[in-house]
Amino acid sequence: MLSEERHRAIVSAIRRSGAATVARLSADLQVSEATVRRDLDVLAEQGALRRVRGGATDLRGSVRPEADPRSFADVAASAPAAKRAIAERACGVIEDGEVVALDIGTTVAAMCPLLAERSLTVVTASLAVVRALASAPGIDIVVLGGLLRPNYDSLVGTLTESALRQLRVDRAFLGTAGIRPDGAVLDSTPSEVPVKRGLLEVATCAYLLADHEKLPGTGFLEVTRLPQFTALITDRTPLPDDIDLPEGEDVEVLLP
Repeated sequence: MLSEERHRAIVSAIRRSGAATVARLSADLQVSEATVRRDLDVLAEQGALRRVRGGATDLRGSVRPEADPRSFADVAASAPAAKRAIAERACGVIEDGEVVALDIGTTVAAMCPLLAERSLTVVTASLAVVRALASAPGIDIVVLGGLLRPNYDSLVGTLTESALRQLRVDRAFLGTAGIRPDGAVLDSTPSEVPVKRGLLEVATCAYLLADHEKLPGTGFLEVTRLPQFTALITDRTPLPDDIDLPEGEDVEVLLP
């Protein structure tokens, strides 16, 4: 690919998503990260984008939130058996007639096919959840408004957080990027963290859905601590080194 073609592709990608990382552009364009960095520097000098650490953002003042390195569809396709097993266990704690909140995570979304015949009210900021349950005859859906994150089909921002504060739910189901051995529950998307915290605040019971690879997983933003959840639902019994909570802290673990 010629440099001019790469430049057009980079600018187009950043205008679509509002931002892009060096790693993502390198993978999409199939060139080295060093080449991408040079391209970004050139484009920044030309005024086509704003250079930031690790990538670049759109200069046009877009309010679009940050994109995830991997799309929702890409993440949803990984570890389907573990997601299904966890989803089945999670659905088992729900009683008909309850109001439940479903987070934007792919493991949480795996609950949807199992809930389609239930009688529930579902609160969500996930368009994937909305699409999956829209035709379910016994389910009423409350969609939290907000700013769309296109590549993850989620709604975030002050409108989402404000809507959450007006609600109360019986159970909330959240995903995570990782769980540290000391019990820190992590995420890697800044705009999603306030929404997750909001779900915890309005829920009578809250469940964390995470397969064994999320122990420790990834993430650099602490959402809350593991003992704040009613239970951790996972696909394998955690090893002693996976969860080593400080004295006086504990959490129930539910397995398929």
